[in-house]
Amino acid sequence: MKRFAVIGLGNFGLHAAKALYEDGNEVVAIDTDRTRVQAIDSYSSEALVLDATDREALKSLGLDTMDGVIVSTGTKISTSILICLYLQEIGVKTILAKALDDDHGKILKRVGATEIIHPERDMALRISRGLSQPNMLDFIPLADEFDLVQVAPPKGFIGKSLRELNLRAKYKVHIIAIKELVPENFLLVPPANFVIKDSDILIMLGKSEDIRKIKALK
Repeated sequence: MKRFAVIGLGNFGLHAAKALYEDGNEVVAIDTDRTRVQAIDSYSSEALVLDATDREALKSLGLDTMDGVIVSTGTKISTSILICLYLQEIGVKTILAKALDDDHGKILKRVGATEIIHPERDMALRISRGLSQPNMLDFIPLADEFDLVQVAPPKGFIGKSLRELNLRAKYKVHIIAIKELVPENFLLVPPANFVIKDSDILIMLGKSEDIRKIKALK
């Protein structure tokens, strides 16, 4: 199980927190608005009314031990900039920040954000490419209970071949591709004798509940 924090519970932040929680992660949801915090309470491990621009309050939460922090604080640019700066100073390694435009994104990068999110632009690109290139893998419509995901291999997978793991029989999932990071390579339909390394990313197709079982493995 991974641990995340979501700061700012507008539409984007609320849905991000809910999705992370439903995937079996521990989620701390933070906002200054009590109504928003109450709305996410059932879909988070902990929901806090807190001003994230208060450095000491932010530091007390132990966010440096989180797997990632999402910053989604609305239209006041200075707020997200200050929060990202504090998170970086606290020692948070992965900071995903929502930007209003390219310039905002550049500033967020400079003060510590490791990844910039442009929700409207990114969704527009996905929809447009799905219309113009409907055969792209990213846009194959799947049944509601199925997922196509990228998964880091659990420790028990490392050093074993796909044949040894026999994931199709044990978990009813299919490894349709492997993204090798060292050296960089993309392997479509990997052979049964492929041995998984800790630097590999598994691209997996299967029912949501079966994929969750693999994600839960240590």
